[in-house]
Amino acid sequence: MKLRIAWIGKTKEPAIQSLTDEYLKRLSRYAESQGMALKDESALLKLCARDARSTKNTLVLLDSRGKQLSSEEFAEYLGNYQDRNPLPLLFAVGPANGFTPETRQEANLLLSLGKMTVAHELARVVLLEQLYRAFTILKGHPYHLGH
Repeated sequence: MKLRIAWIGKTKEPAIQSLTDEYLKRLSRYAESQGMALKDESALLKLCARDARSTKNTLVLLDSRGKQLSSEEFAEYLGNYQDRNPLPLLFAVGPANGFTPETRQEANLLLSLGKMTVAHELARVVLLEQLYRAFTILKGHPYHLGH
């Protein structure tokens, strides 16, 4: 499985970059993982259309109006995707004012991290941690204790 995690804009806080790097490293034990900072939504849409090898991506946008999943449900989503779909899975964290309706229409899934508003840089770290947690759930690793 190939994972891409994209975010719009540069990372401002060194602590966020450190956590991003740590979770990307952890994720690499379970899936080919790549993090990428993008300039804007048009760069994201270009990735969705085709990447350098002419392979499409399945787009999952983080959106406050999206579907809320438990960690176990998220793991099930990833497991099912991994078993059934060879396309790279592209998760995207948007700009501070959210994604445009055009970008939202391109998404295969709108995913919410919860009802509370979270700063976009923190949302990236939470997403990365939940991706890592999902793989540990799938592999039966004790990282996730079910609570």
